[in-house]
Amino acid sequence: MALEDLGGECLGFSEVDKDAIATYCENFKESPICNFGDIRKIRSLPPHDILTAGVPCQSWSIAGKNLGFDDDRGDLWNDTLYLLQQAKPKAFIFENVKGLVDPRNERALAYILERIRAAGYHARHFIINSYDYGVPQNRVRVYIVGFRDQAQYNRFHLPNPYPEKRNLGEALGIETLKQPRTSEFPHDLFSESSNARSMSLSSKNGFNDYFLFNDIRNGDTTIHSWDIIETTDRQKKLCYLLLKNRRKRAYGKLDGNPLGLEHFKQLDPSVTQAELDALVDLDIFKPEKYRFGRINSSSADLTEAEQAVLAEAELSEFVIDALKSNRALKLKKINVAKTVESLEKKGILRCLEVRYDFKNTKISTGLFGVNRVLLPARIFFQLLLPATQTIMSP
Repeated sequence: MALEDLGGECLGFSEVDKDAIATYCENFKESPICNFGDIRKIRSLPPHDILTAGVPCQSWSIAGKNLGFDDDRGDLWNDTLYLLQQAKPKAFIFENVKGLVDPRNERALAYILERIRAAGYHARHFIINSYDYGVPQNRVRVYIVGFRDQAQYNRFHLPNPYPEKRNLGEALGIETLKQPRTSEFPHDLFSESSNARSMSLSSKNGFNDYFLFNDIRNGDTTIHSWDIIETTDRQKKLCYLLLKNRRKRAYGKLDGNPLGLEHFKQLDPSVTQAELDALVDLDIFKPEKYRFGRINSSSADLTEAEQAVLAEAELSEFVIDALKSNRALKLKKINVAKTVESLEKKGILRCLEVRYDFKNTKISTGLFGVNRVLLPARIFFQLLLPATQTIMSP
């Protein structure tokens, strides 16, 4: 759309998902014959001046499995770079998630840039937030921009961010969203005085833009399950104890780790097993089998997945977070939790340690079917999954 506004003409697109194709053709009044199809099967492109591309992001995103080029979708970079070398347009713009420039993907980014140089292009990458350029949405992405002609490359520079940011009300044409925030907001979402109840709602700056419903983040705009379910101050304290410590490396290799009773006792010696069980009964905590030992050496009647998991044992013990972060198992697309459960049922493994995590650990699914409540919003957020539900307040 941006290039067409500048006088460009789109000659075609590459897509394999039938719903995406139908949506694209409807939105832009294009014929399906403009679809070049599977990029892995394209051998040439019609002559053109600018090539744009965005390889699927799951391989590079922190929300994915971080398999990079070992993921079929991540490997589509090679197909994109092949077409760049074959077609040799005057310039290109490639886009992807910010994770591509994270240290963990340093070698992958260096490989991509080297392939671009080998194709005869001068290029560099930029980290850009769409909000800085007139879009009322936080969307931070990496853009790789390149030119065949070095003089054009030398003249290129990013425009300065817009001094005046556009808010959601202006984009939607809703007058109520254009109004300035009120100086006071004395009541919370439950129509109670904000000072009468200790909650994670903010009243310091007037209306909040939105409220998040989840248990694994915290902040002035976050509502947790223990804010909604009737809980004691002591139970709230234990919830925050888990929330503040579950991402620490001392408790595991994952971004969020369950804690065992002994960990809670290290943080607060007064914590009891009964208190953890009570939070499980309230559907706030869930027990997780965390560490296993092998009690049967038999390898008969085992699936390939089970054999692969058993092969990754260290000192005859199996730790769930180590298995989930194991690259070899990721590449084989093995469901670690289900495979370990199957091995336990067959009497091969026995649980040695139980830990506790929040029952709701996916931000995208929210709580009780609600992910966010949007109030008079100034800036929008990125929608991730169709299964999420958002409520916009008038």
